[in-house]
Amino acid sequence: MTAAGPHPRVLLLLCLFSSAACNMFAFTEEPSERAGKADGYCSRILRAQSNRKDGNSEFRLRVEGDPESYHPGSTYRVTLSATSPSYFRGFTVIALREGAEGDKDEDYAGNFQIIDEEETQFMTNCPPAVTESTPRRRTTIQVFWTAPPSGSGCVVLKASIVQKRIIYFQDEGSLTKHMCEKESLYGDATDKPLLDCCACGTAKYRVTFYGNWSEKTHPKDYPRRANHWSAIIGSSHSKNYVLWEYGGFSSEGVKQVAELGSPVKMEEEIRQKGDDVLTVIKMKAQWPAWQPLNVRAAPSAEFSVDRSRHLMSFLTMLGPSPDWNVGLSAEDLCTKECGWAQKVVQDLIPWDAGTDSGFTYESPNKPTSPQDKIRPLTSLDHPQSPFYDPEGGAITPVARVMVERIARKGEQCNIVPDNVDDIVADIAQEEKEEDDTPETCIYSNWSPWSVCSSATCEKGKRMRQRMLKAQLDLSVPCPHTQDFEPCMGPGCSDEDASTCMMSEWINWSPCSMSCGAGIRSRERYVKQFPDDGSICTLPTEETENCVINEECSPSSCLVTEWGEWDVCSATCGLGMKRRERMVQMPPADGSICGAEVLEVEKCMMPECHTIPCMLTPWSDWSDCSVTCGKGLRTRQRMLKSPVELGECTEELEQVEKCMLPECPIDCVMSEWTEWSECNKSCGKGHTIRTRMVMLEPQFGGDPCPETIQRKKCKIRKCNRGQGNSDEKKRRKEQREKRRSKQGRTEGTSEHPGCRMRPWSSWTECTKLCGGGIQERLMTVKQRFKTAQLSSCKDRKEIRACNVHPC
Repeated sequence: MTAAGPHPRVLLLLCLFSSAACNMFAFTEEPSERAGKADGYCSRILRAQSNRKDGNSEFRLRVEGDPESYHPGSTYRVTLSATSPSYFRGFTVIALREGAEGDKDEDYAGNFQIIDEEETQFMTNCPPAVTESTPRRRTTIQVFWTAPPSGSGCVVLKASIVQKRIIYFQDEGSLTKHMCEKESLYGDATDKPLLDCCACGTAKYRVTFYGNWSEKTHPKDYPRRANHWSAIIGSSHSKNYVLWEYGGFSSEGVKQVAELGSPVKMEEEIRQKGDDVLTVIKMKAQWPAWQPLNVRAAPSAEFSVDRSRHLMSFLTMLGPSPDWNVGLSAEDLCTKECGWAQKVVQDLIPWDAGTDSGFTYESPNKPTSPQDKIRPLTSLDHPQSPFYDPEGGAITPVARVMVERIARKGEQCNIVPDNVDDIVADIAQEEKEEDDTPETCIYSNWSPWSVCSSATCEKGKRMRQRMLKAQLDLSVPCPHTQDFEPCMGPGCSDEDASTCMMSEWINWSPCSMSCGAGIRSRERYVKQFPDDGSICTLPTEETENCVINEECSPSSCLVTEWGEWDVCSATCGLGMKRRERMVQMPPADGSICGAEVLEVEKCMMPECHTIPCMLTPWSDWSDCSVTCGKGLRTRQRMLKSPVELGECTEELEQVEKCMLPECPIDCVMSEWTEWSECNKSCGKGHTIRTRMVMLEPQFGGDPCPETIQRKKCKIRKCNRGQGNSDEKKRRKEQREKRRSKQGRTEGTSEHPGCRMRPWSSWTECTKLCGGGIQERLMTVKQRFKTAQLSSCKDRKEIRACNVHPC
């Protein structure tokens, strides 16, 4: 360090105060190696910061949702804020691995993403750190932080604050956030990313999608009429193919899913990847978005993975929405132990595809140009967002996905099975795949399996065949050309995901006749609907003829089953309905059939006064009653039936709250104080008055005007020569005051015709911020005989204080 250069500690502190000073320091100390010394430069910044640990709860570094742990690769919104009336001019935010010093590249955890370039920028000589773009007063800044990959351990986010010339920094407290990597719900099943897989054989999985997005869980602006999930599209694939990922750009296929809910282009893109894709995953759309599971089964699909294609991705649109989706990206199903994950469960929050700039469910199309990167939605994106939370809390998940392993095939590397079912499945698979075909026997491929010999859920058999093409050695017999395996009827096998699973038949009902020929029936019910969402076509009822006591009386007759009841004769109130049956076989002796063929009973319809309530559909919601802030909106429907028919009690108008961007709030000032006394006893002087800022402007309101006014004052003309004499006396008083401060414990001030006590101390300011007043007094200690009453009196001075905004 040469004598001409400034002290490095001073420059480091200046660096934290201003990015311009930071650049100046880099040029001064290391003009030729600025780019190559970034890491060492960062560590020096951290050491400089660590010299000040002034705890201050007015400042806070917060990660959205206040998580105690992070998901590897996930993106979080980080906010640095000051509590009113505090503010800061400059700042530094950096993320380090726990215990790291910042000397090496690997010491830094994750990476930051700039949200507003006018507010934030990467530090020129320390790229991992974020600092201010320009030094000015501010109360909050925000950046995105993407967590490091799996295995990174604990991280520490640190912030420093520059307020005037004071640096606040904390190793622990409100300016430091400590987070560790979140452990998987199922041990090592979902380590991510595990790009090189060492597992053997293949595995088969079932993915099930549970949509939890409903008006109950997400009530704000929930779209009641058109809510749905689009068709789900995805695949199992290799590391060379990326369907979608945070921080990446949407392909045309992803864009069409996100904006239109159409999977066609996405499926085309997937199939074009050839060997990089093993299975295409597809599930039907769900209208409406949510129904109880006992009404509609959760959609599911099956897919396979192998060593090279062990990743699974999918997406589905949350509709209606601008371009919002949920899904998994490159979920790794290969474990570190060279096996296949048994089960993966994840809650899903929506993400933005970066192709449309709308911020509500039903925003009009507004293409984003240029296209933005894919990012997760947050609760602070926009006040009109349905997920908005002014506190920045975590978004409630809108869906859950469960991926379960249902089979493994081929020789497995990890020979320890996960459970008893795996042991049985592995043994059965090994037995089935044994092939005792001699090399001298040349066969065609096996034909498809035949239909099962059993049409019920009882056990049957099915067959497949192959043809012997050549027998190269006649001394070696060739094995069978037919193969059989047990099976059950359609819908009875758990492995058949495209058919219904039916219950056993219930016992036959009693015969419809107590004598002679009749009919009986039996029923069964659907135990499980098809996983692909199709309709069950298998019969749920069977009928057959029956005969009771064939030697019945010849006068008996055979009648049909009762028909359906007719419509009630009344449209409201009490009415009658009837049903009939027919004589199928008259008595053998020619007599009249005595069985009843007509039944009549009463029926009750809704009370008649409800007929007038024939209503039109609801109109669209009106515009919000205000142009900004909170308001109301309404919708109406009309009565279609005549009023003369009765009173309708149904509501014809609905009102709900609506929220638009906050209204501008202008600055509010207090009244002016009285003018102070003139600062001169004769001749020209000045007087002042002040006022305070009662409310700072917000949301673009009018700025605050001046808080201090000054005007000239003139009490009386000074006597000729008296002015010079007064000026000499005033200078003499000042000299005596200075001597009094140096050599005397108490001094006095002189005024023409009297001796004054010294000025009192300034009083405390009447306000902590927004403009206050301080005053001090000088009182008369002794009056001379020659003193005039008007020139010898107590004096008071007033000044403004704490004029900074609140």
